[in-house]
Order: sequence, then structure tokens, then C-alpha cells
Amino acid sequence: MINPSQIFESNTRRSFLKKSSLGLLALTLPFTSLPKPLRGVGMGVVVHSYWSRWGADKGSIKYPGFENALDLMRHCHSIGAGGVQVGVRNWASDFAKEVRDERENLGLYLEGSIGLPKNENEVSAFEEEVRSAKEAGATVLRTACLSGRRYETFDSAESYQKFKQESIQAIQRAEPIIRKHKMRLAVENHKDWFSQELVEMIETIGSNWVGATLDFGNNVSLLEHPMDVIRNLAPVSYSTHVKDMGVREYEGGFLLSEVPLGEGIVDLEEAVKLCQKANSDIRFSLEMITRDPLKVPCKTDKYWETFGEKSEKNLEETMKFVSEHSFAAELPKLEGLTSEEKLANEENNIIACLDYSKSELGLT
Repeated sequence: MINPSQIFESNTRRSFLKKSSLGLLALTLPFTSLPKPLRGVGMGVVVHSYWSRWGADKGSIKYPGFENALDLMRHCHSIGAGGVQVGVRNWASDFAKEVRDERENLGLYLEGSIGLPKNENEVSAFEEEVRSAKEAGATVLRTACLSGRRYETFDSAESYQKFKQESIQAIQRAEPIIRKHKMRLAVENHKDWFSQELVEMIETIGSNWVGATLDFGNNVSLLEHPMDVIRNLAPVSYSTHVKDMGVREYEGGFLLSEVPLGEGIVDLEEAVKLCQKANSDIRFSLEMITRDPLKVPCKTDKYWETFGEKSEKNLEETMKFVSEHSFAAELPKLEGLTSEEKLANEENNIIACLDYSKSELGLT
């Protein structure tokens, strides 16, 4: 179990590699033995960036809802994105072929998003989804072990440990299928795992086909500095959720929001360099979710229940960081906006991020 007092301390890559077998694992990951994604393309878009538009009705003339992956791909191509990451659930074979043909026509990369088999009864359906994703041209499948947030979902360290064991078992069920179809499974740090916990889980699985989806901002909610997370996870990452984060204090802790790239606390240029150094074929997929700020209630006792103990030192350091890096303007929010205004804000933020990725990060 990670000591919470160490969460916010800076770790160099060299010292981290000395403390684990990560260095050896990174050398054995199958980056060179798998089909290569398209080269020379820019930042892609994660479907969750279209929080308001995905699955919405067609009521808006300017921002019609996306019914499926084909709609998403066509729109993302039109605004200059290099690819998409999208769910592959219930893709029939003929639809997967449609996605493949359109993807090839548009010159986009494709990453799938998939749920894990929670029991043996779900294994066959999982394999069908893997087949469909491969048919469509995906080489990476992003997954997450928890749909919620660690500090909201669990009420004790014991319940969290149970979740960890069940997650490992689910990935172990998935691994033979992923290996069979030569696909990469990438587990996201989804406000559940500390970055070092996720590395340790990947080491426990011990498969060349299982790595991470590195989310640049999620672990701020667990009081980890984003650059520590990126240094820890980049060597085992197959995919990314690129985002920048804004923070502001509130009475229970701090507010956390995705903000347009370049406006928040993530050193994006360094993050991209670290990922590219570890895996030259990694794709950068934008997850800019325009929504109300998330409350991270780190000043409450409930927040600390899964950690085993509360670290006053860690809390003090975190709140000092928040104070020193407080977002200058109001954090993005949807409250009080019309449906059309929500859609417009979402689109404008995504386009601004794509423009930044080209002009400032060199992702073209």
C-alpha cells in the first residue's frame, strides 16, 4: 500500500526504475512487434470529449449529435484531428468493416475503448468486441477498472483492496484473448489507482500485452502531482488521455476541471516528450471534457478512508500547491447554460486544444 505522505513527493525516473522491475518490463513491451499506427498524424479525440454531443438527439443544426463512431470520425477529421478513441461495444462485423473503410479513407488512427470481463460468462462477449476492434483497424484497447472515483465509491481500505484483487482477476481473464489477437490492452488511471499501484498491477499481470492508458490529469484527484504520474506511467503506456487541469480551493478541499491545453498545471511539452521517449509510436488523444468542476473533498475524513490513514503533511502540501496554482478565471461549468451554449463551449474547447497541440506541441 502506498504511503499517502509520499504521494506528492517528486520521483525521478531513474530512482523509480531502481525501486522496481519497471525498467526490465519496459524493455519487453511489444512496441516493435505489433502493427504500427499511422505516422504523421496529429492529436486525436477521445469520445468523452464530446460529453454533451455524443448520443444526443439531432436537434441542434450547428452541433448535431453523434450517433456512432462513423459520425465521430467524420467530424473529428473535419476539425483536423488525427484519430479517435471510441467504445467498441456491440459492434457487429459489418459495422466494424464500415468503420475500417471510413478510417482508411480519412487517414485516421483508431483506438478502441472496452469493458473488462468481470466473470467467465462475459469472456466470450469480450472476445467478440476485441475481434470487431481489430477488424476496424484498432491496435490498442483502452479500459478502466472503476467507473467512479476511489474516494466516493469505497468506504474502507479493505473494500478498495477487494476491488484491486477483482480488477487483477478481470485483466487476467482478458489477457489470453488480447494475446491471442495480438492487441494491446491499456488500463487507465481512472481516479482509482495511484500511479505506482497501476505499475505494480501491470507487473503482477506480467504480460507484454497489458500496459496503461496514461491520463495526464486524473490523479490530481488522488493528490498526485501530474508530472510524477506521467514519469511513473509513461514507460508502460500504450495510449494517452491528454488534458490540462485547473484547480481552485473550496471549503471541503479543491475543485478540479479539465481546461483548454496550456491553461492549467500540466507541463504538456515535457509530458509529450516523456511519452514519446518511452514509446515512439504512442498516440496522443485529447480528453477535454467540458463539464462542471469536480469536488475533491480531501479535507473530509471520508476522502481518506481507502488510504488506511490520513496524512496531514500531504494534505497541507496539496492545498499549498492548489493555492499557488489557483486557476485565474472561473473554472469551466455548464450550470446556467442552454443546450446550444453547452454544445458550443464543448466544440470551441476541443478546437482550441487541437490548435494548441499543433502550434505548441508539434503534434501534426
